[in-house]
Amino acid sequence: MKLIELLEKNSKILSNKNAISYKEGENLIILTWKEFWNKVCQTANGLHTLDVKKGDCVGIFAQNSKDWVIMDVAVQILGAVTIPIYATNNYAQTEYIIKQTEMQHILVGDTPQLEILKSAETHLNKKLHIFTSHIINDEAENITYFPDFIKNFSTERNIAEISDEDLATILYTSGTTGTPKGVMLTHGCFKNVINAHNKFFGFKDLYSMKSLAFLPLSHIFERAWSLYVLSQGGEIAILEDPKNILNTLKQVKPNAMCAVPRFYEKVYQTLVKKIDSASPTKQKLFKKALEIGAKVADKKRTDSPVPFLLNLKFKFFDTLVFKKIKKELGGNLEFLPCGGAMLKKEIAEFFAAIGLPVIVGYGLTETTATVTALPTKNPVYGSVGIPLPGVDIKIGAEDEILVKYGGVMKGYYKNEEETEKVFTEDGYFKTGDAGRIDENGNLFIVDRIKDLMKTSNGKYIAPQTIEIPLQSHPEISQAMVIAEGKPYVSAVIVPDFETLIEKYQEFKNYVSLTIEEKKKLLETPFIKEKFEKIVNDIQKEFASYEKIKKFKLLPEEFTIEKGEITPTLKIKRRVVLEKLNALIEGMYA
Repeated sequence: MKLIELLEKNSKILSNKNAISYKEGENLIILTWKEFWNKVCQTANGLHTLDVKKGDCVGIFAQNSKDWVIMDVAVQILGAVTIPIYATNNYAQTEYIIKQTEMQHILVGDTPQLEILKSAETHLNKKLHIFTSHIINDEAENITYFPDFIKNFSTERNIAEISDEDLATILYTSGTTGTPKGVMLTHGCFKNVINAHNKFFGFKDLYSMKSLAFLPLSHIFERAWSLYVLSQGGEIAILEDPKNILNTLKQVKPNAMCAVPRFYEKVYQTLVKKIDSASPTKQKLFKKALEIGAKVADKKRTDSPVPFLLNLKFKFFDTLVFKKIKKELGGNLEFLPCGGAMLKKEIAEFFAAIGLPVIVGYGLTETTATVTALPTKNPVYGSVGIPLPGVDIKIGAEDEILVKYGGVMKGYYKNEEETEKVFTEDGYFKTGDAGRIDENGNLFIVDRIKDLMKTSNGKYIAPQTIEIPLQSHPEISQAMVIAEGKPYVSAVIVPDFETLIEKYQEFKNYVSLTIEEKKKLLETPFIKEKFEKIVNDIQKEFASYEKIKKFKLLPEEFTIEKGEITPTLKIKRRVVLEKLNALIEGMYA
């Protein structure tokens, strides 16, 4: 069955069960399956009166919300095409998408997105029908408050006649370089994702699953996973502001959540900081707990029985140590899909030891997200797992990972030239990632082929293999390596100032730091020597040509708002290189 058919079926057989939950102020609001589907049908009927028909493009330019999900499903019921736009997109990116898709209708989240749309309307000389999720003080005729718009329409609607080849959505890659490309995903893509997940993970039912939508729904990882959970009758708890993640986890208590490696790195660093500042007795206790946890995790990983005495010790440390950690993450998490970048082996093993195994996977927007994942039995940490059922993966020229699968995109929207470039003659999609497959079928990511850097000495550098260890250090917030065309490797590093204040006596008088104070601190001999030692310790095992010879410390983090990182927290190298050109050139002067 297609995704939307499964959702319709759930609305009938699970009518009184929770489908969507979200916060309004301090109140938690629940939509049952019947209520959710009623709103979906009302939205579809409303859009139909506006002459939205099969194949038309409808935009969503908003933060995560219940309206986001309702609009997405309603558009698909009509056979129309959902066009998600990241809420953090700038004017140029947004105008490009509106112009290329020729959309006439769009849902916006709040005032910043509305202002961008109004500018785009002026520049493109067209009027959009704009729906708003929030009440906005704007009396323009083409702006409608979404909940008011749908309330008077019928709660019944038949699903349009849709084939597997029909488009369900076009997602524009946020990209770290170049113009965004519109990835065309069909209804068949989502159907194949559902089937592959069911066969791979062997879920008996997801009726009791509550998954927190933490990543942007505009991103294929969160979108595909959330729709999958709904397709199986689970509940999606909507998180509108990702900055509230820790508080929301404690309030909502989900048992599943998609996240990117940076989230787990941050949690890991926070725990390491706390342990480092604890008494010697507590440090010893934690070390012993991890030792026992690792042994139990290894038994479970290989599907071996856990000896009685070992299990007894684990229960003791779980009660004394691990449950307190898990309580900070809501207390109920048990299924943690992770993708978007490589997760350091050490961090994956740490979470497994405390009883929270992270299911690392690999995929792209072009593959409707996940194509490989760590299996529940015999996972190999450091890899991105094995192919899901129906996924054919092989290694091509330059060690490029090639994928053939029913979840692979139809192509790039209105861009046949780029589409032809990414498919081989025998129909494999060229991922642009370099990798290797071991004798047991586990896939290991080496790096992005396009990200590989060649120094002026002819040596190739894989930046992520250097950046991941740096960013995993508790005193480092962000790091970016520079090497392309340069005589040696350099880097820009953003310290974790909160950790520095907490950890070192030299900063005991500081509560928070202004930018100017941070700049002054970065010039002190103490900080310079401290980070030289950190960098040197981290790269002891690196080849000589991979080692960072010079680095600069930065007082401010890279942000989505300034266009320096993607919504999945990957640094946009081209943007940062342009902004910091003078500083970088200074390291090679």
